[in-house]
Amino acid sequence: MDALPSARDLDLTSYRLHAIAFPLWTFTLVAGAIWAENAWGRYWGWDPKEVWTFVIWVVYAGYLHARATRGWQGRKAAGLALAGYACILFNFLVVNIFFVGMHAYAGVG
Repeated sequence: MDALPSARDLDLTSYRLHAIAFPLWTFTLVAGAIWAENAWGRYWGWDPKEVWTFVIWVVYAGYLHARATRGWQGRKAAGLALAGYACILFNFLVVNIFFVGMHAYAGVG
């Protein structure tokens, strides 16, 4: 156990990684909207993949906001981070396969 980093170090590392990844996720959301405008003539179409990408963005925005303004650390912050990760898994493993839409493999969108 002595070889493992402390809970505080893990919490800080998690925050730093999310602070780097959030702008990248924001870019994917904006770039996807621009691509959709060029491909389909609309920025937003309420496709399940688009909606869940936005849900993920909101959860991680909430995480960063809670950390920066409310001082959430430890279990509360980890819970939000895990909720964001669960949303990502749902988006890639469930939405892609079982939801019909422009981005899905469940059927022709």
